[in-house]
Amino acid sequence: MNTFSKNELTLESCMKLYKLAFEKADEIGFKIALTICDTGGNTKLFCRMDNAPLIASDISRKKAVTAVGFGMGTGKDWYEFIKDDPILNGGAHDINDFMLLGGGKPIYINEELVGAIGISGGHYSQDEACCDAAINGL
Repeated sequence: MNTFSKNELTLESCMKLYKLAFEKADEIGFKIALTICDTGGNTKLFCRMDNAPLIASDISRKKAVTAVGFGMGTGKDWYEFIKDDPILNGGAHDINDFMLLGGGKPIYINEELVGAIGISGGHYSQDEACCDAAINGL
């Protein structure tokens, strides 16, 4: 029988990520929704700040799923990947749960994909700043 092993984020790591992201959102001055998923795209942790935009909940999930599904960040990383390819550019939006907007980042530990974080609630650059603060503090 052929099998393989893979590492995943622990709940403790997810809690640390969300706290760091929420601290950054408070520092910047906006409210976010955050989704952290495992490598299968399953929600590991979801949390929405009081008064965060309601639509941010689903957007944060889609950003996390996109980031883990392709192992690359949403936003500029994806845009650069598809901008000169008319087939990808035209078809990417038809992918179920795909989100091009910035604020989704894969999480790598020792060069191994272990999950992803998706944040929504502000301008995508603010969402990305919260992702970066969380991942860099892990």
